This record gives sequence, structure tokens and C-alpha cells, in this order.
Amino acid sequence: MITKTSIENLKNSIDIVDILSSFIQVKKSGANFKACCPFHGEKTPSFVISPSKQIYHCFGCGVGGDAIKFIMEFEKLTYPEAIEKLAMISNFSLEYDDNYKKQDYGVIEKLNSYYQKLLVTNSEVLDYLQKRGISSFSIEKFELGFAPSSNETIHYLKNNFLNLADGKDFGLIDYGQNGIFARFIDRITFPIYTPNGQLVGFGGRTISGHNAKYINSPQTKYFNKSKLLYGYNLAKEYIFKEHKIIITEGYLDVIMLHQAGFKTAVATLGTALTNEHLPLLKRGEPKIILAYDGDSAGLNAGFKASNLLSQHGYDGGIVIFKDGVDPADMVQNRQTDILNEMFLHPKPFAEFCIDFICNSHDLNNPNEKQKALDEINEYFKHLSPIMQQSYLSYVSSKLNINSNLVSLTSEKQKTRRTNLSQIDIAELSIIKTLLETDSLINMVLNVINEEMFQTHRNEFNLFLDDKDDSSLRGILLQDEVKVYQVDELKSQLMILLVPYYNKKLQMISNNKEINFKEKARQIRVLKDNIDFIKKGEIDRIEMI
Repeated sequence: MITKTSIENLKNSIDIVDILSSFIQVKKSGANFKACCPFHGEKTPSFVISPSKQIYHCFGCGVGGDAIKFIMEFEKLTYPEAIEKLAMISNFSLEYDDNYKKQDYGVIEKLNSYYQKLLVTNSEVLDYLQKRGISSFSIEKFELGFAPSSNETIHYLKNNFLNLADGKDFGLIDYGQNGIFARFIDRITFPIYTPNGQLVGFGGRTISGHNAKYINSPQTKYFNKSKLLYGYNLAKEYIFKEHKIIITEGYLDVIMLHQAGFKTAVATLGTALTNEHLPLLKRGEPKIILAYDGDSAGLNAGFKASNLLSQHGYDGGIVIFKDGVDPADMVQNRQTDILNEMFLHPKPFAEFCIDFICNSHDLNNPNEKQKALDEINEYFKHLSPIMQQSYLSYVSSKLNINSNLVSLTSEKQKTRRTNLSQIDIAELSIIKTLLETDSLINMVLNVINEEMFQTHRNEFNLFLDDKDDSSLRGILLQDEVKVYQVDELKSQLMILLVPYYNKKLQMISNNKEINFKEKARQIRVLKDNIDFIKKGEIDRIEMI
């Protein structure tokens, strides 16, 4: 493991503004910096970075933390991975415990280099790639290679003293009844990287007529095809700049689109778009364009993906390629202008889903039309109210029915956000003072409780439960919320306490359930407390 001392030294050596500005565009705003939050869509910046506190907080969606937390969320990394990423960015050397063995990626990286060298000497493979229109530059950029026979791969691993156990862990080799065998045999190889740029697996296309035209590395602790997108490591810079991502179905589509200048193109790895892909697609809030084949499989995959993305509020649409062509074919046929026009005007996800449902039924048959309506109503349940309202007339027109038959009920969870009109600066300033000045905590807690907070009782209770709760970070970054000095704090406590004790006094006086002796005692204590507060002697208050 990375030593705690090393992690603390790393934290002390970095500046959060420098780190975050390498991922998002930030602007100076008073003592802090602001940006549009990369974790939710917004046009007005509510993402605040504090160089003095070395933390960030979004007042729109509530995310926040330090530089390590940002990299974990933004890059979807584990804590150790984020530490190592941060160290790499900062050119910082981490220290590890003596008994810690860092994963060695040497076997997969060297095998990738071996495959690449074999490809450039294989005329058959080069001829195939040339016929598909792939340039030598793209071959090098995407590190295309060629996996030879199983024996040749095993021979290479052994001759170069590479760890066979690591090879099995990465899914490069396995053990059968006849001994060790390689998983990729007589195939063009497509290296697959994590968004962070770490090689974790391969895709392979047969050139020997094997029934499985394409295969991927098996599921390993490093490789999960449902979380990865081919080419994302090369496309992400352009995705963030252009706020757009093109998702295709194949490796060659990605390569050819990049070759034609569509550098935001990526591909799923022989699997449908899944929930596990969504965090990756959320990065940078890009407009998502699905580029799918027009055959039955492509249309079904397009419906599932459009359904998933529209239900989760992703912006974008789908482009369907008909007549057996795909994006790679269009690039090879020099139809980039047509491609560009198609990508500029995709069919919105919701519209495609409605069309797909309608096209799946014979709308001339009343029973079938009812089934289509039921499916659309079920689909609508998972859309936002605004989306439902926007497509109400479209559904009515497609089905030729009265719009009141379309259900507009919604099961979507609404995100709770702070109502700025309900902020009490004085209450928040007391909480902020307690967060930043430990020496004043006892003085304050001796004289106040949660009942005295009218607007921010929840925040005060969070502080009592755990003053390091991430939900309190936003208070620290609000410039209008002050940190009181002792005299200012006492003055604000007096303003808070007097109305509370006056109200308490009235309630006790009108309470007929308390016996006379106890009521008299409480009234005396409350009157004394009010007198102490007015004299500025809050330390003499008696809590009841």
C-alpha cells in the first residue's frame, strides 16, 4: 500500500486550483475560483474552488471534496488509483510499504509491442487494413497489432521471462488440458485502454475466417467491457473541448472516424450500452450521438441505448446507417460531408424511442395501438415532466389519438437543491465559525441547541453528528457567510437567543399541564436567561 506519510506529503505539495484547471476551465472569483460543474449540466458556474482551504464544492448538485476526491469522481478511479494519478500529474514520487506489490503491467504492454512489430511485417494484414482505408498513421496511433499462433505467443512470453501468472490475470493466456494457450490467435489486435490511459485488454479481429469475427479479452479484475469504451483515452481531450461524443459499434468505425477528423468517436466493446457506462459518459457533460447500423440488431441496440440515455436525462440523439453501410464505409467512400451533416442532426433519443415503439406495432389494429400506447406510457414514467410535455403532441400525432390518453405521471426522483431565498446568513455564519474555530465550540454548545435554528437546523445537526460531513463543505465556500470573531459571535448569539427565550417563556406561561412549582422555576430561569443575554453574559445562561 501507499504509505500514509507519502499521501500526506503529496497533499501538502499540490495546489487544488492547478490540479482542477488541468481538467476543467476555471475563473478567478474573489478569493476563490469558479467553474461550470463537470458533474451536472449547468450554464451558470456554481462550482467553487477554494485555494485557501484546498477543497471544491458545487452549490448546484452538492458534490465536493479535495483534489483526490475530484480525480476519483472525474476519472472514476479508486482511491489508490487517484493517488497515483495525482502523483503522476504532480511529478511526485510515492512511497509504498515494503510488503506491497504494485501491479506489473509489463506483460500486457510488452505483448502489445510484440503484436505491433508483427503487424508491420505481415503483408496480408497490412493489405486488409489498406483495403479498409486505414492509414499507416492510424495504425500507429491506435497501436494496431497482429497476434500470431498460440505457440509463438507463449514462446515469446517465456523467452522474454515475462510472468505467466500476470499473463493469465490479464486474460492473455490460459491453461487447458494440453497446457498453456494464448487467447488471441491469428487476429488483428486492438489495444483497449482505460480512460486514464492504462492498457488493460485487447479486441481481436480474425483474418482466418473464424466463426467469431471479433473477440475481446475476458472479464478480469482489470478489464470490464461494460465500463470501457474503445478509443476513449484518445478521444477524451476532444470530447471535453467539443462537448460531444460519438458512440459507434465497432473498432474500425472509431479508427476511420478519427482519421476523417471526428476525433470524439468511441465504441462499445461488443456489448450494449449499459448503466455502467453512464458515469464515463457524464464526464464533461457532452452531447451524445449514437451511430448504429440500420439492421435489426442495430435498431434494437439503438432503442435500448436511447431508452437508457433519455431516462437518465442525457442530451443527444441517434444516427442510423442504412443500406448496409457503416461510418467506416462512409469515410472510405469520401462521404465525410454527409457524415458531418448526419452527426449535426441526429434524431433525439425520445423521438427515436417513440418511433421504435410505434413501428413495432400495427397501428391500424386497435389492440396493437393500445399496446403501443401502454409501452409509451411506461416509457414516459421515467422521463422528466418537461420531456413528457414536450413529446405529448408528438405521441398524439403518431398514434392519432387524443393527447389526454397519454400518461404524464413521473417516477423520476427530483434532485433537492438549496433555495437561495431560504438562506439565513447569520445562522450559517455561526455554523461556519464552529467549523473553522474549534476553540469556540464549547462556548457555543453550552448556550444553544437545534431548536434555536429556524432555517438551518439540519445543517446544525449535521455538525453535531460529524463536523467533517461533506454536506457542510458548501458553507465553508460561501463568501457571504462570515467567520465571526468572539465579540461578533456573542452578538449574533444574543440575536438568536432572545427571540427563542421570549417564545419559550410564552409557551411555558400558557402551559397548563406543568405543575405550579415547576412552571415557576422554569419561568424564573427563562427570565434570568433573557436578562443575562441582554447584559452580554451568555456564559451564565442555564439550559432547560
